[in-house]
Amino acid sequence: MTPSESVPESVDSTIELLSAGDYVADRALATALYLAMRLKRPLFLEGEAGVGKTEIAKVLSRTLERRLVRLQCYEGLDVASAVYEWNHARQMLEIRLAEAAGGADRTRLAADLFSERFLIRRPLLQALKPEPGSAGTILLIDELDRADEPFEAFLLEVLSDYQVTIPEIGTIVADQPPIVVITSNRTREIHDALKRRCFYAWVDYPDADRELRILKTKAPNTAPRLSAQIVAFIQRLRGIDLFKAPGVAETLDWAQALTQLDKLELDPQAIDDTLGTILKYQDDIAKLQGSEAHRLLAQVNAELAASRAAAGP
Repeated sequence: MTPSESVPESVDSTIELLSAGDYVADRALATALYLAMRLKRPLFLEGEAGVGKTEIAKVLSRTLERRLVRLQCYEGLDVASAVYEWNHARQMLEIRLAEAAGGADRTRLAADLFSERFLIRRPLLQALKPEPGSAGTILLIDELDRADEPFEAFLLEVLSDYQVTIPEIGTIVADQPPIVVITSNRTREIHDALKRRCFYAWVDYPDADRELRILKTKAPNTAPRLSAQIVAFIQRLRGIDLFKAPGVAETLDWAQALTQLDKLELDPQAIDDTLGTILKYQDDIAKLQGSEAHRLLAQVNAELAASRAAAGP
């Protein structure tokens, strides 16, 4: 199967593809992903940390059986770390071997030193030029908002034409463009020039029904009542003024932690003991610990009881 043949034929099949990788997506996100893959454009995902943006690339790698190439962005990221650099140690060794042999053609040696066999391929070049026979790659450019604006500008050539220019060699063009997923936690705005080259989707916190489906998919060993309580509690937490609201990743971590503690349902002590699983700032923990957490749990239990009563026997 060629890389193009492995791409889903419809939005519904894209949803099924994600489901096969245990990813519960809404239709808008699946549509953006489908269009990005079919039209060979990057998919740009924005949203809060922990809502599942990075996971999409990982799921595509598993379900499409393509290698995942991840470029983790950070302040100061440059071409040498992201695209390529020359293997200077090997070049120096080659020079010394040529000198030891005597009679080396300096012009030929200089040209040879800057050939592909001395090139160290970093993530972007690995994604554009995978190993021969590869089924293609998934290129994840993670947390682009952490990188500097000059690097963002450099990406325009890569994302426009799926190519990079190496002065000593020339322009290297991808034979088969990778599926590109770009994520941003929106700590700064990404320039419009880059966004225009992508299909865009905002990945929001899921509603209660979808979050419960995610929890049942990703943490199936969680007790049913505990799962319902966790989702209802997290949903209420997101409505409180916190420094960092818990994402889906924290929901799953909490479910696994409580299951490890042999909890079948939430109780005030369990919440106080495990708040650090879902809240990552002491001010947020201090705000919730004790009476506030107990109040939220009482509301959650009343809400679930009312739902059960409305559902009938």
